Amino acid sequence: MSPPAVNLLIQDRHVVLDNGILEVTFSNPGGIVTGIRYNDIDNLLEVLNDELNRGYWDLVWNAPGSTGTTGIFDVIQGTSFNVIVENEDQVEISFTRTWDSSLEGKLVPLNIDKRFVMLRGSSGFYTYSIYEHLEEWPGFNLGETRIAFKLRKDKFHYMAIADNRQRYMPLPDDRVPPRGQPLAYPEAVLLVNPVEPDFKGEVDDKYQYSCDNKDINVHGWICTDPPVGFWHITPSAEFRTGGPQKQNLTSHVGPTTLSVFVSAHYSGADLVPKFNAGEAWKKVFGPVFVYCNSAFDGDDPLSLWDDAKMQMSVETESWPYSFPASDDFPKSDQRGNVSGRLLVQDEYISDDYISASGAYVVLAPPGDAGSWQRECKDYQFWTSADEDGYFSITAVRAGDYNLYAWVPGFIGDYRYDVVVNITPGFDIDMGDLVYEPPRNGPTLWEIGIPDRSAAEFYIPDPNPKYINKLYLDHPDRFRQYGLWERYAELYPDGDLVYTVGSSDYTKDWFFSQVTRKKDNNTYQGTTWQIKFELDDVNQSSTYILRVAIASANLSELQVRINDPSTNRPLFSSGLIGRDNSIARHGIHGLYWLFNVDVPGARLVSGNNTIFLTQPRSTSPFQGIMYDYIRFEGPPDSTTSKKETSRLLEK
Repeated sequence: MSPPAVNLLIQDRHVVLDNGILEVTFSNPGGIVTGIRYNDIDNLLEVLNDELNRGYWDLVWNAPGSTGTTGIFDVIQGTSFNVIVENEDQVEISFTRTWDSSLEGKLVPLNIDKRFVMLRGSSGFYTYSIYEHLEEWPGFNLGETRIAFKLRKDKFHYMAIADNRQRYMPLPDDRVPPRGQPLAYPEAVLLVNPVEPDFKGEVDDKYQYSCDNKDINVHGWICTDPPVGFWHITPSAEFRTGGPQKQNLTSHVGPTTLSVFVSAHYSGADLVPKFNAGEAWKKVFGPVFVYCNSAFDGDDPLSLWDDAKMQMSVETESWPYSFPASDDFPKSDQRGNVSGRLLVQDEYISDDYISASGAYVVLAPPGDAGSWQRECKDYQFWTSADEDGYFSITAVRAGDYNLYAWVPGFIGDYRYDVVVNITPGFDIDMGDLVYEPPRNGPTLWEIGIPDRSAAEFYIPDPNPKYINKLYLDHPDRFRQYGLWERYAELYPDGDLVYTVGSSDYTKDWFFSQVTRKKDNNTYQGTTWQIKFELDDVNQSSTYILRVAIASANLSELQVRINDPSTNRPLFSSGLIGRDNSIARHGIHGLYWLFNVDVPGARLVSGNNTIFLTQPRSTSPFQGIMYDYIRFEGPPDSTTSKKETSRLLEK
């Protein structure tokens, strides 16, 4: 027996889609999702909330020239409703909001078309939006745009965002005084008298559940009675910004679940799209799939996570979807594919080419090497190379791109200098591409692993007063609250000193160079030391200190050699970064690479010290997370390539 047909019911104030599996109600003509009936639950969304605060698209915008990442919050309400497709197998509806000059300063200058699609036999619905800025309109900044759903707090108590990141969650009531005590910032709350006593003494913070773009495929909530799951499934990342390592919010206490498309989290204003007057722009965000599933009575409700992952695989394999009716969403035959192999050439490691195993390969709008991590207006396509360096990027929208990459284990960014033109229906074989990472001479010593993360460094245990039980004995130790305060406790009398050859970066290099809190509740900058020996110094040659940074927040890196008291450092980065990864429990943000020339005359045979100073100190959240540090000798150094390879293998 075939599934029931999809039905559309249009009322004065509401529109209803129903396919016999679930029923979705929208405000008319606003296009706010006000109700989802599924599996004998009359509404999965929070019925205690106003109808406009249940399921919606929203954005944050500001006038051109505005600085920072905040702005005007706008729950997007349509002013016109239209039926795009209506048959037994599919209904697609549209809620549009158009802009004209009478709205200047009141609404973001965008035409917005919100689409919702329900298919026959599908246990969910799809949504996507088309944003358009016309050339003659004023400029604006777009700080954020996303989809949010607020679920029933009396039903959904278990949250899952990864196999090893899922748990029963506190209630939103637990975050409100006197049950909850705000900590250093509003998002972080200590649960002092929660409704469920087991949560007492834990910290709740939505940023503890952020994920990298590459890992945000499916997440959501489970109701155990009856056993029902509610999931966001993102089958493609082409409409996200900032690349595979850009971090975004997922699900958190509310119960709330999000699909974030544009945000400045873990990056700052660099990831805020800024549109000028005279700049035409159009982009399709989505489609994403809102999936509902259920289990039989007696089955483990938590098995719904496994089913959601299987559905995510189905959706991913179906991309690009064939059913969206908008001409702005190209179908499979309107796209192209790119493949090739990436190799690494570093003569100080190997005489042969090295396979770029696990490389992240990105097609993004033309720009400088590494520009993809700050690109935030157009489409991106990325993949990971296999162990032999082979990669394939499929279903790419037609247009001009640069091909970029970065390779775990190597510093810097690769860019293929020739623009790649994607045309519908064509496969492009790039052949063998060779990346030559920055290198002037042999490695004399190194600290860390070049992987754009500080996760390999020492991450302390949290203060037992401020724990999240999920992250006890967990690989993501860095997601605990308050770790920045542990630095001064571990180094009460002086800053970190690292000795090459005897120190271990997994134990002796704190994961973030943070400020030090003083007794009068002010903060001071810190200076870390790297001590090392050189047998011989070529005083007439140049050595190179390469400093790769995984994250920076309102900080500055100053480098001095052997003399910490000199007023003028050998190198200063100036003010860098607004990632805020320290406060938001991240272990990386935007990547920086600084290459510091060190004159041989600054060095001595025997004991040397490099001083790394971060002097900016008005907040506990200013600091630097290092990715990797390498000290290279001059090209004519007597250290052999074989010795460099041996050092790298340690």
